Amino acid sequence: MNTETADPAELATLREIFATRPGAAPPAGWAAVRSFEAEHGIVLPEPYRTFVAEVCDGLPAGPPYYGLLPLAQTPPDWGSGRPERLLAEPFPLTAAWLWEAEDDGAELSVEEFDALTDPVFDHGSLLLGTDGCGMYWHLVVTGPQRGHVWQIAGEGAMPFGPDSPDAVMPGTPGFTGWAAQWAAGRSWFPDA
Repeated sequence: MNTETADPAELATLREIFATRPGAAPPAGWAAVRSFEAEHGIVLPEPYRTFVAEVCDGLPAGPPYYGLLPLAQTPPDWGSGRPERLLAEPFPLTAAWLWEAEDDGAELSVEEFDALTDPVFDHGSLLLGTDGCGMYWHLVVTGPQRGHVWQIAGEGAMPFGPDSPDAVMPGTPGFTGWAAQWAAGRSWFPDA
């Protein structure tokens, strides 16, 4: 996965997926992309960067279920009381973390729990959209997972597309692999 240079084959795949979708928003353009990057102190990973600038900046009919968000937007159910999104701060995870399944014998206060999980939701990623019920898809823009797509929900966080036999959401990593999985009508979870 090359996050620095747009692969023409990946862009062709993305154009094919999104070109015929009803309601696809026009591209944001390079000026808007560069402005967003300057405002947040980041460079978006490829091929998403070129996709938003040249192909499409949002799609109401997915992916994900409630649509692909335009650059810099959050879904309506994101909430107004959330911490500030800090895209330049590194995304804190490199492996799935299902905090709901953890039992360390000690109950955390709401404040302690939020201090642990808020960076997962708000650091180093932008929101691609939601599948509802608090399940959000993020594209990591900063840190070791840059370019990977993660599903983050109240129960935990997991990457899409790790190349391992025990992966919860196997597939081709990155934005193009994630979009292609959706376009092919394949489930995110193989046992679903």
